[in-house]
Amino acid sequence: DRILADSAEDARSMVIGPAGENRVLCAAIKSDKWRSLGRGGLGAVLGSKNVKGMSFAGKKRPEYADPALLKQVVSTIAKKGKESKATEVYRKFGTPNQVAVTNTQKCFPTRYWQSGQLEGWENLSAEYMREHFDVKRHGCPNCFLQCTKLSVVQEGRHEGLQIEGPEYETIYALGGLNCLDSLEEVAYLNDICDRLGMDTMSAGNLSAFTVEAHSLGKTDFDIDYNQPDRMAELFRMIAHREGFGDTLADGIKSASEQLGLTDLAVHVKGLEPAGFDPRVLKGMGLSYATSPRGACHLRGTFYKAELTGEIAPDAVEGKARLHIDYEDRAALFDSLVLCRFFRDFYGWDELSDLIAGSTGLRLDKTQLELLANSITERTRSYNSREGIGEQEDRLPPRLLDKPNEQGAVITTAEITKLVHDYNDIRNARRARV
Repeated sequence: DRILADSAEDARSMVIGPAGENRVLCAAIKSDKWRSLGRGGLGAVLGSKNVKGMSFAGKKRPEYADPALLKQVVSTIAKKGKESKATEVYRKFGTPNQVAVTNTQKCFPTRYWQSGQLEGWENLSAEYMREHFDVKRHGCPNCFLQCTKLSVVQEGRHEGLQIEGPEYETIYALGGLNCLDSLEEVAYLNDICDRLGMDTMSAGNLSAFTVEAHSLGKTDFDIDYNQPDRMAELFRMIAHREGFGDTLADGIKSASEQLGLTDLAVHVKGLEPAGFDPRVLKGMGLSYATSPRGACHLRGTFYKAELTGEIAPDAVEGKARLHIDYEDRAALFDSLVLCRFFRDFYGWDELSDLIAGSTGLRLDKTQLELLANSITERTRSYNSREGIGEQEDRLPPRLLDKPNEQGAVITTAEITKLVHDYNDIRNARRARV
């Protein structure tokens, strides 16, 4: 608000909070009050430059190579979207709809990755949110999905609290991992993380890790599962680098090394996974292992293919090729600045037309695949330059060869096969460029 007061009319702002100012490695950049550039610690980058925030305004629009073609593509996508059942679900429930899906499939990470199902998960569900919160659609401008919800808590000690969300990944991390079966308390902790400028996914993983560390006598910060007030206190300590919070502020990898708990810590390349258990969804195991920025679900959103039955969740053979198809389209989505949830509406033909209408480049599917492959390979090359090579493309010990409480397991042989197939396809495409 202070930045906007000194800015041009109709300006928008991006800011960091105390976590970014103190260079906490899970610090987020916040925009429009509730939106987050959450993963990977970008808030700490701004903090390191002594930048609190920025505003921007403007009315210029890009020029397009073929406005008529572009308009035709947009019209086609809008028609497909408005007729899709997925759109209906997003508009009605938003991403919290996944709470029911993942608990039914027993891949909802719970009790710091020990279980795939939370007792009382119904209290975190989209249905509960609609019944107990005042919920209004609050999506991005001009989007027909309108998946985001502006929610107001209606009862209890947090009555009147307003947030955008909570979204599925926040519910899994603050709720499931910490055995917290109250959506009101998840909303409260979501709001605290927003104000501190912290990624809710990493914050939830760090607090659940701390519960396990305390139970093993590795920290004197007294915390147990289902203790939202202790979680809130821990988040404040992390953001301000106070006491044990300073240990966690440098990330799960550093903290686990300092505490001698590297086999306990769940992360890939220092980044904690999303809310899809790879012991059930083995393609997500491949996603987590090979993603350049760590255990990321957005490089391909492959949970969609596995949860909808496009490919069997426990399949290994042929899975890497389909995963790469998802990942390639996602790489192009990022380059075009498209929402991930449009993945059902933009196939290769639509992407080709969109690029042609925007830029004038007419590329067929093979050319687009090679271009997407180049994007991924350049990202991985950057990692290699920084000392993060293929040896880091693995799952953490806690998730490997050890079944969760429901008996699901992903073996070393399976993830090795998946990663090997993945690299073979990527390398073969690189050789064609």
